[in-house]
Amino acid sequence: MLYQVEMVVKPPKEMDASTFDEIKSREKSYSQDLQRQGKWRHIWRIAGQYANISIFDVESHEELHNLLLALPLYPYMDITVTPLCRHPSSIHESDC
Repeated sequence: MLYQVEMVVKPPKEMDASTFDEIKSREKSYSQDLQRQGKWRHIWRIAGQYANISIFDVESHEELHNLLLALPLYPYMDITVTPLCRHPSSIHESDC
């Protein structure tokens, strides 16, 4: 199942830089592991924001939910999830 996930990061202003850097390092490692597994298929930065649009390819709503909850930055994110399905006019068979 494909999902578009928009993540807007809103770290607390009072968080010290070294703590935030450590969280971001764990986030990068976790996200790259999910990309290597094929679960996090694409990630794009939203220009001018501390945000991204990502495409996840997972087996279920529950799997996506659990992956997102495990993001180290999750407590500091606003997340919007949109389920996706193949468009009948698409010429790409890999769109499913």
